Amino acid sequence: MTILSLQGVTRRFGGLVAVDAVDLEVSAGGVTAVIGPNGAGKTTLFNLVSGFQTPDAGRIVFAGEDITGRRPEAIAASGLVRTFQLVQLFQNLSVLENIQVGCHLHTAGGVWSALLRSPRTRRAEQEVEARARELLAFVGLDAAAETEASALAYGQQRLLEIARSLAARPRLLLLDEPAAGLSVDETKRLSGVIRDIAARGTTVLLIEHDMKLVMNTADRIAVLDFGRKIAEGPPATVRENPAVVAAYLGGAPLEGANPDANPGANFGGTHA
Repeated sequence: MTILSLQGVTRRFGGLVAVDAVDLEVSAGGVTAVIGPNGAGKTTLFNLVSGFQTPDAGRIVFAGEDITGRRPEAIAASGLVRTFQLVQLFQNLSVLENIQVGCHLHTAGGVWSALLRSPRTRRAEQEVEARARELLAFVGLDAAAETEASALAYGQQRLLEIARSLAARPRLLLLDEPAAGLSVDETKRLSGVIRDIAARGTTVLLIEHDMKLVMNTADRIAVLDFGRKIAEGPPATVRENPAVVAAYLGGAPLEGANPDANPGANFGGTHA
């Protein structure tokens, strides 16, 4: 079953076509990766899907509804949630409080209920805290629940951001370069967390440069180059695709095709 469908999606910036008539089908319950050299249009594609930019042409359909041009908050409320390349946490709040903030989309009650501390409000708060602690345990941060977010190591902050995104109970989670800046061990842990998220029923769509993470985690890969989709398929097929190899390294073997390759190595390809 398809949970996200992009149909001829195009985005221009002046004379530059950042995303060029891209078609993409994301199957529910799995992990799909979007890869490509720097400047290939990956982040623009995420911005279009999540409502931070509007396509110049094409349609974006999520869970059977056309969401083209909807505002980001409306898209998030419908069950499509994203993270960003740069960690965006409430640094002065505790780890637990950061997760509780992420539960706001599904919190019942209004202003008067909150001010009067009604039984309904107290029950909702207890449910939110229980949900937050469950998510912290899921990503392995339960021991740091009362720690200020700013005191976490960078890899832990990445996991906290993912946990906070899950607090909104997304049907589709967009991860924008989640392994950026992580160590080899942190990347391995992240791969397991992503697979566990999908196993629990949340579809994952990710942008990532770390090819070992992609090859070990994704069920399906779409490749962008100069804004166009040049390949799509399972990892074993994509990494052997001549167009993909040429787009990255001019015909040299792809990093990540060797299971012993450095997990932290990125393609590093760019377009002038």
